[in-house]
Amino acid sequence: MKTLSFALMHFSIAFALAYLLTGSLVVGGLLAVIEPLVNTFGYTLHERIWRKIESNRAAVLA
Repeated sequence: MKTLSFALMHFSIAFALAYLLTGSLVVGGLLAVIEPLVNTFGYTLHERIWRKIESNRAAVLA
């Protein structure tokens, strides 16, 4: 749910900014869909990597 809410918020912001910058609903829509989708996967990957790093640190300190 957290990732989904993040994606929806990001979609809204990306669309608004792209539309304001280009004045195009098509360009705004494309950027709003593609950029948050890629960013959401990047965020998920980032979180997994950091969980692994933290797990490894905890194992070393234990």
